[in-house]
Amino acid sequence: MGNADFERPHPVAIPPAKPFLKSLKSGLKETLFPDDPFRQFKNQSASRKFILGLQYFVPILEWAPRYTFAFFKADVIAGITIASLAVPQGISYANLANLPAIIGLYSSFVPPLVYAMLGSSRDLAVGTVAVASLLISSMLGKEVNPNEDPKHYVQLALTATFFAGVFQSALGLLRLGFIVDFLSHATIVGFMGGAATVVCLQQLKGILGLVHFTQGTDLVSVMRSVLSQTHQSKRKPCFFWINAMAPLTSVVLGSVLVYLTHAEKHGVQVIGHLKKGLNPPSVSDLAFGSPHLMTAIKTGIITGVIALAEGVAVGRSFAMFKNYHIDGNKEMIAFGMMNIAGSCTSCYLTTGPFSRTAVNFNAGCKTAVSNIVMATAVMITLLFLTPLFHYTPLVVLSSIIISAMLGLIDYEAAIHLWKVDKFDFFVCIGAYIGVVFGSVEIGLIIAVTISLLRMLLFVARPRTFLLGNIPNSMIYRSMDQYPTANSVPGILILQIDAPIYFANANYLRERISRWINEEEDRLKSTGGPTLQYVILDMSAIGSIDTSGISMLEEVKKNIDRKCLKLVLANPRSEVVKKLEKSKFIETVGQEWIYLTVGEAVSSCNFMLHTCKSNKASVQEFDAQENV
Repeated sequence: MGNADFERPHPVAIPPAKPFLKSLKSGLKETLFPDDPFRQFKNQSASRKFILGLQYFVPILEWAPRYTFAFFKADVIAGITIASLAVPQGISYANLANLPAIIGLYSSFVPPLVYAMLGSSRDLAVGTVAVASLLISSMLGKEVNPNEDPKHYVQLALTATFFAGVFQSALGLLRLGFIVDFLSHATIVGFMGGAATVVCLQQLKGILGLVHFTQGTDLVSVMRSVLSQTHQSKRKPCFFWINAMAPLTSVVLGSVLVYLTHAEKHGVQVIGHLKKGLNPPSVSDLAFGSPHLMTAIKTGIITGVIALAEGVAVGRSFAMFKNYHIDGNKEMIAFGMMNIAGSCTSCYLTTGPFSRTAVNFNAGCKTAVSNIVMATAVMITLLFLTPLFHYTPLVVLSSIIISAMLGLIDYEAAIHLWKVDKFDFFVCIGAYIGVVFGSVEIGLIIAVTISLLRMLLFVARPRTFLLGNIPNSMIYRSMDQYPTANSVPGILILQIDAPIYFANANYLRERISRWINEEEDRLKSTGGPTLQYVILDMSAIGSIDTSGISMLEEVKKNIDRKCLKLVLANPRSEVVKKLEKSKFIETVGQEWIYLTVGEAVSSCNFMLHTCKSNKASVQEFDAQENV
C-alpha cells in the first residue's frame, strides 16, 4: 500500500499564474499603498473624484465645512496658549541653531499656516525643535562660522531647510515613508536623550555668560570650553536664579529685570534689537551656488528624516488618545510643503515638537485651527511687540531650552527597553553615547548602523524551531515554548521562521543538516525508532528567491542520501508559485506537500505503520516457510 492510498482532505493548491503587468501592479499596490487610498474614488463621478482628490491633498477642505463655533472657542484658547510657548521657544531654538532670534519667530508664523491646510493631525502644534536646531548648528557650523560670516550661514540654513522640505515631500508623494521606520523606537529614545544632554550642556554658554565657546557638540569639547573660561564667568553677575517656570513669564520678568537694573551694561548678554515686520521673502537667499551646497543638502536630508520621525510619532501618539487616524504619507507631504514654504519666507526647519503638541492637546484643541490662532498671535508679535524682547537675557533662553530638554531624557524608557529587549537597549545606549561623546551625526550613524545590523542579523540568521505535538490535539508548536509538547517517533518537524533569501540560504542549509544529525544521534542514544521523515513547516516563509530554492534542492539531496523523505507543510502562495516554476514540486512530489503539519504527520505515521505491518507480515511468512 503506497502513500497515494492515504486520502488527504486538503491538498495544497498552486495559485493560478497572473499576467506580468497585473502581477507587477498588484505587488506595487501591496508595497506602496497598503492603506488603499484609492478606495474612496471607486464608483464616483468625475466631479466628485476631483473634490475628493482636493480633500485628500488639502485636508482642511474636508473638515472645514463641519467646523463649529464651539470648536473655534476651544481652538482659540489652545492657540493662544501655545503661542505663549512658541514665542520664547522660537527665539531660544534659533539661538541654539546660531541663527538670528527673529528667524525663530518667523518660523512660528508661516509653517503653522501651511500645516493647518495640509496636515491630517488635529493636535500637532508646529514649530522649531531643539534637536534639529542642534543638528543645523553642528553640521553647518563646521563649514561656516556663524560669527564670522553670519549672512552665508543663514543662507545655508535656509537652503538646508529647502532640501529637507523637498526630501520630506518626495517621501510622501512616492509613499516611501518606510525609510523613516529605520529609526527604531530605541534609536529615537537614545538619540533624543543624547541630544538633550548635549543641548543642556551647551546652554552653559548662556548661563555662564561665555563669549568664546566651542563649535563642537561633544561632552569633552563643551567641558573643556567651560573649564578654560571659569575666570570669565566668575566676573559676571549671578542672575542664575531667573527660573523658567513658565517660558513667557520668564521672558517678561527677565526682560523687565534687565531693563530696570541696566544689567546688560554689567555683563548680562541680551537678545538685542529685533526687526519689526512679517517674514521677508528669502528665495534669493537660497545658496544653490554655494561651495558648501553639498553640506546644506546633507544637513537637510538628515534633519528632514529626524523631523519626520519626531513629528509623525508625536502626531500618531496624540491621535491614539482621541481615537482617530493620521495618514503618515500626508504628514510627510505637509511637513515637506511647510518647510519649502518656510525656506522661501526666512524660516528654518520646523516639525511637530512634543512639548508644544502636549500643551496644545491639554489646552483642549479641536482642530488644526489652533495652529492658525498661534500663527496670528505670532504675527501680532512680529508687527508690534518685537521691541519688547530687546532686553531679554540669554540666560532665560538657556533655562527655557534646558527645561524643555530635560523631558527628552527618558530614562524610564531606557529601563523598559532593558527589561523587554536587551538588544534595543544597546541600540539606545549606542545612540546616546555617540551623541554625547562624539557628535549628533556620529550618534545617529551608530544607532542606525546597529539597527541595520540587527535587521541583517535577523534576516541572515533566522530562527529555526523543533516542533512537537501538543497532547490530545492535532496542534504542533515549538518545543522550547511548550515543554509539554511531544516529539513524534521517526519524524523530525522543523519550522523556519523567516523568508528564505540569498543572505540566509547557506545558514539554513547547515542548520537543517545539524537538526537532522542531532535527531539521529538522539534516537541512537535512546534506542528509539530510526528517523524516517523530515517535515519542513513553511507557514512562516513569506517569500523565497532562487538561492533559497537552490538551498531546498541541496537539502533534498542530502536527505535522500540519508534514505530519508522530505515533506513540506503549508507553503505560502508566493513560495508555491516559485517552487512550481522551478520544478522543485515535481522533484519532491506533489503527494509530499501538505496543507498542515497535522496532515503531514498523519500521512507519515500512516506510512510508518504500513511499513511495519508489511515487514511483520514478511517476517511471519518467512517463519512459516522455515517450519
